[in-house]
Amino acid sequence: MDENTLAPQPRYMAHGQRGCLSTLLLGIVLFVATTIVLIATGNPNMFPTVIMIGNFLVPIVFVVFLYDHQHLSSLSPETIGRSFAVGGILGVLGASILETILLPRPSSPDQGLTLSTALLVGLIEEGCKILAVIVLARKMQPRSQIDGLLLGAAVGMGFAALESTGYAFTAFLASEGHLTASLFSTILRGLLAPFGHGTWTAIIAAVLFRQSKGGHFRINLPVILTYLFVSLLHGLWDGFPLFLFPFTIDISGVDIPLATVIIGIFGVLVLTALYQRAIRQRQRINTEQLPTLTPLPDM
Repeated sequence: MDENTLAPQPRYMAHGQRGCLSTLLLGIVLFVATTIVLIATGNPNMFPTVIMIGNFLVPIVFVVFLYDHQHLSSLSPETIGRSFAVGGILGVLGASILETILLPRPSSPDQGLTLSTALLVGLIEEGCKILAVIVLARKMQPRSQIDGLLLGAAVGMGFAALESTGYAFTAFLASEGHLTASLFSTILRGLLAPFGHGTWTAIIAAVLFRQSKGGHFRINLPVILTYLFVSLLHGLWDGFPLFLFPFTIDISGVDIPLATVIIGIFGVLVLTALYQRAIRQRQRINTEQLPTLTPLPDM
């Protein structure tokens, strides 16, 4: 008998490697086309379409990229899509309620976040997002690190897409109906999206899944420290004191603090290391689960 017949068939199927690029190109074409139609016709009914495409494009591409470039996760595309939508909504709902209760009210609408308030926002939003991951994965078996990373990225990017849509609408109202403000907010937040919510939630979810034992999540010291770490990254991203590092990058007249860019890149590097480690872990588990074939005696 061929020994290949004895070997168990792998349950993890390789995913296509062009999904993220085709999704990105299609999204860009749709965003440009709908924006041109909106500006040319002045039809306000097109505004939600443009804003939704622009704010959901990069988050979706980010998740598709992570999913495409691994072949070991047991998660289906349907599970990832559901986590993106439901997890993002749960995170936004929880954060909106808690921030209304816990955050101090600004003295003026134009007041930015102080460092202390930004750190509190980080604790609240990262807590809400990881709770959404736990709710979605409470019955999931098995729980590998790569599964946690992908679920965290999906929930975090769903949160980011909804939050950015809200910011675009707020910019539209604050500018008294000028499209330029909303479009600029959409494009800018889209460019920065890979460095924020999806990365932070993927990091803590990967550690949470790695620490789970016996089908139960454990909120132990590594998980708590990772939660504080990503909350710190989030808080510094939102409220880094410019007087400590006053260098900025000018993007179409908007100054982006260089410290914010560095913080974002650092988070992506941490995620990359966890991503590679998660794949190695899954490969090792798969190898250990393969049965040892006993050679047949010579006839």
